[in-house]
Amino acid sequence: MIYLFLADGFEETEATFPLDLLRRAGADVKTVAVGKSGRTVTGAHGITVTADIAEADADPEAADGVILPGGMPGADNLFASEKVKSCVLSAARRGVPVGAICAAPYILGRLGLLEGRRAVCFPGFEGRLEGARVCDAPVVTDTGAGGVIVTARSAGAAAEFGLALVSVFVSPAAADKVAAAIIYKK
Repeated sequence: MIYLFLADGFEETEATFPLDLLRRAGADVKTVAVGKSGRTVTGAHGITVTADIAEADADPEAADGVILPGGMPGADNLFASEKVKSCVLSAARRGVPVGAICAAPYILGRLGLLEGRRAVCFPGFEGRLEGARVCDAPVVTDTGAGGVIVTARSAGAAAEFGLALVSVFVSPAAADKVAAAIIYKK
């Protein structure tokens, strides 16, 4: 299963759009409430969601991938979680894909996972992508040593980010099928 972590202050579009596209493609994605004993999380724009599981139930060794939406203070709240960091580091160690959008790619930089890798983030966070080769693109998929890392710039790239994740987690053909079903034109 793929974990999509949600902390208070997450950017709603960056979480829900990729989640929807992945589930349309048949991916097993579980949303995880971070920093709570329960499962209710409130986004940066006041949208409250109920996550599939609580943070305590996330198993770092069981994840087939990890996705980190941005938003502030959502990204900071994700970085404050030892469970999130453990899951991201476990995914990288095992070579399973990791995705991060907007401000959240800084978490990968702080964890030393972007050294020599291509990445993108929300403008102004480039200095926090420690070791990365910062790109000028809406979405970047880096397939270097240590597994696939998909990063995206902002909420405006949520659809493209989601389709890149479908391509990585399911298949490029599945991404094309989902894109056609939602009438997505790049």
